[in-house]
Order: sequence, then C-alpha cells, then structure tokens
Amino acid sequence: MKYVLIDQFFASKKGVSSTNNGRDSAGRRLGAKKADGQFATAGSIIYRQRGTRIYPGKNVMKGGDDTLFATVAGIVKYERLGKDRKQVSVYPQEA
Repeated sequence: MKYVLIDQFFASKKGVSSTNNGRDSAGRRLGAKKADGQFATAGSIIYRQRGTRIYPGKNVMKGGDDTLFATVAGIVKYERLGKDRKQVSVYPQEA
C-alpha cells in the first residue's frame, strides 16, 4: 500500500479587502456664539446655523449662510417668537 503525502498550506490570515468607509469631515462649529445677556459689538456673530432655527429680531440680520449677526453694539437677548419659534435681538446699551 502506497501513502501519498499532500503538501498543502492553508492561509493563516484571511485576505482582507479595504472598505469604502474611513472618511469624515470636520465639525462645522455651529451654534450660539453669544449667550443671553452677553455684550455684542456691531458685526459680531451671535448664532451660526444651517437653516433658520433662530430668527433675527431687532438689530440683528441674517447672512447668506443663515448666520445671525449684530448690526449695533449692545446686549444679546433670546426671545420667543410666537408658539414654536425663537428670535434673537440686540438692544443698545445706555451709557
């Protein structure tokens, strides 16, 4: 009787392919930049947002990317606008 040895080696590690994941973008640093009661200079950013989560009130304007900024120097005040909306206003500070 004749025995035949078969020299066959199996992989010790599975062949792993790369994935299509592994990328991410940096955070956009959105949100409030000035809190309620803080002093804001004219032109300073009050709130960075995508879409109008918070609406502009008195002495506040909305930029092209929906950023809210002060048009005069004063105190920042967050207020309700109706039942389900918020707005931010800047009231000039008396000297």
